[in-house]
Amino acid sequence: MEEQERTPVSIFTQVDRDVFLRDICPERRPALLRGVDLGPCLEKWTLEYLRLRGGDQDVKIHVSAVPQMDFLHKNFVYKTLPFNEFVKRASEKKQSDFFLSEDEHYYLRSLGEDVRKQKVSPAPPQEPADLNKQFPHLAEDFHVPHFFEPDQFFSSVFRISSCGLQLWTHYDVMDNLLAQVTGRKRVVLYSPQDALHLYLSGDKSEVLDIDSPDLKRFPDFLKAKRYECVLEPGDLLFIPALWFHNTTALQFGVGVNVFWRHLAADCYDKKDLYGNKDPVAAARALQALERALHTLEELPSDYRDFYGRRMIQRIQKRTYCDSVSATKTEEDSDRTLPSMPFTKPG
Repeated sequence: MEEQERTPVSIFTQVDRDVFLRDICPERRPALLRGVDLGPCLEKWTLEYLRLRGGDQDVKIHVSAVPQMDFLHKNFVYKTLPFNEFVKRASEKKQSDFFLSEDEHYYLRSLGEDVRKQKVSPAPPQEPADLNKQFPHLAEDFHVPHFFEPDQFFSSVFRISSCGLQLWTHYDVMDNLLAQVTGRKRVVLYSPQDALHLYLSGDKSEVLDIDSPDLKRFPDFLKAKRYECVLEPGDLLFIPALWFHNTTALQFGVGVNVFWRHLAADCYDKKDLYGNKDPVAAARALQALERALHTLEELPSDYRDFYGRRMIQRIQKRTYCDSVSATKTEEDSDRTLPSMPFTKPG
């Protein structure tokens, strides 16, 4: 079977704030940083220590009977467990107590405070996640890399995964650093310029199995260039905004995601709690596009086809960063379209 073009994520060592801001961030490409001081968490965060320091506070988790979690079709359930019990279960491959099956998989993505304390599963958070607020006794062990200004900070997300757990391919609208504290994790990334080949539904790809994709349904997926790395304990992965990423826990693992606003604060949706809502201007543009497409429905199909191609050409000329793409003819632009239509953005 044909495979995607693959390239390893570049590795950098001895990275400090100046090096990151001068040599890494401006390139807008993923980068694996090794040797950055993450604090005593690397030595301290054993299973016993996590259970003791995290205590018995309730956490809302994802539970799935299969290792590939699919957010589009929700092949998982939300459950609540005491943190120390969750860590115990997530670290084991077979469960004596379980919700779905004895080999179910667990995933924690910490949530911000819910001031309303609604009894909803999961209750909607009222602010972005902050390790210092949700897990203060563990936060003191983790050193947030100072690669951005304090007022740019958006969230610090505590993540814990069962061995084998794979999360769906998606993008975020803010820059972030993924710190792997324990365990090993494979990360596959795709450039924003390959968005046309990823069969998007909102911010997520419909291609669930990126290693053995259904090429009858997703033939253009092979055109996307695949960037890949394996995170070891202590590694830090820079994921620029809009880069698609898919993670697989090769072992039971604990990590922290740190997001920050690299654009002006008023560019972002004030109701965004996860760092994945389209920027305000982008959301307006997408809404205007939907209105324009609705207007075209008043025309016969051959006219819709003609003016649709003109719209594509104009969008390419006005927005594409690639100078080659910006000068494509209308005939060339037709070849950039996927073989199958996209799902309407959610």
